[in-house]
Amino acid sequence: MSTTLLQPARLGPLSLPNRLVMAPMTRNRAAADGVPLPIMATYYAQRASAGLIVAEATTPNAVGQTYPNIPAIFDPAHVAGWRQVTDAVRAAGGRMFLQLQHGGRIGHPETSGLTPVAPSPIPLPGTIFTPSGHRPAVMPRAMTAAEIRDTVADFAAAARNAMTAGFAGVEVHAGNGYLLHQFLATGTNHRTDAYGGPVANRIRFVTEVVEAVADAIGPERVGLRVAPGVTANGMQEDDPEAVYPALLGALAGRGLAYLHVVFSDPDQQLFRDLRAAWPGTLVTNPRLPWPGPLPADGGRHEGERLLAAGADLLALGRAFLANPDLVERLSQGAPLNPVREGHLMYVGGETGYTDYPTLDGTEKPAQ
Repeated sequence: MSTTLLQPARLGPLSLPNRLVMAPMTRNRAAADGVPLPIMATYYAQRASAGLIVAEATTPNAVGQTYPNIPAIFDPAHVAGWRQVTDAVRAAGGRMFLQLQHGGRIGHPETSGLTPVAPSPIPLPGTIFTPSGHRPAVMPRAMTAAEIRDTVADFAAAARNAMTAGFAGVEVHAGNGYLLHQFLATGTNHRTDAYGGPVANRIRFVTEVVEAVADAIGPERVGLRVAPGVTANGMQEDDPEAVYPALLGALAGRGLAYLHVVFSDPDQQLFRDLRAAWPGTLVTNPRLPWPGPLPADGGRHEGERLLAAGADLLALGRAFLANPDLVERLSQGAPLNPVREGHLMYVGGETGYTDYPTLDGTEKPAQ
């Protein structure tokens, strides 16, 4: 294993024991009202040896809910539920950020009780999972200027709630086809006001959200996640080579904790351009098969290539999902547990969640 992955690192005010980040992964184990359940504390505490855990996508308001049993962070009960999780992770020696994600058009009235909102009235292609199964996606409402302002404020309030819940910081999710990404992309943003059209307008909402969150809790506790060119959830981006350098240029001087780039490829020019444009910590998530089986090394080889190309931290998802002791396994060169794909990824209960064994063949208890 590359010694770089095991080296300590600094992240704003945090000292990280290694450079491995547990990437945020939706697991649908919260209550229907978004309150984190005790099983989530067990799951995250099992994985506390990660240099940093970024907890799964969490909605900052009710209309931002994507799928059933997604956690939230806009109500005192949500804060109390997350406090149990962060207390367990801290007791196990870990450090934890919370990802803030608004679904935008990725939502359904059957799940949230509300009509989804988006930059423009362009529906998600195909179906979406709801409490009663897959249903055709609904037409979202185009957000008004007032709703945009309110949503910016909701993100800032959610960040303050996350700090009250015991997180060390938050990650603003602007990728993978969710609301902030929808504003960046030409395929989902057909607005003609100050939030649509030219690149400078399409990045405006993301910069306003990030700046409001940074003002609320301090920029050194805020990360930003982007997914340039990613087509998940029906996304179409005609000009990522223009959008993302412009976005980074608008935020590079804010002193943020990190930039998190998903599906990074050190051989691509855009990766090199983003590394050059970002003066701070760069977290990268390697481009691995999805859907499809995870490589036997969990993405280690591709991750080492990214670190050699200038990344500072490496985010792995499914490898952490299946290996609560991933850091130990990688440090010893030990084999990894295979991921149990399929419905166990996104249903409640311990199976496929907290029952993956450690190297000694036992489930790692929460501490």
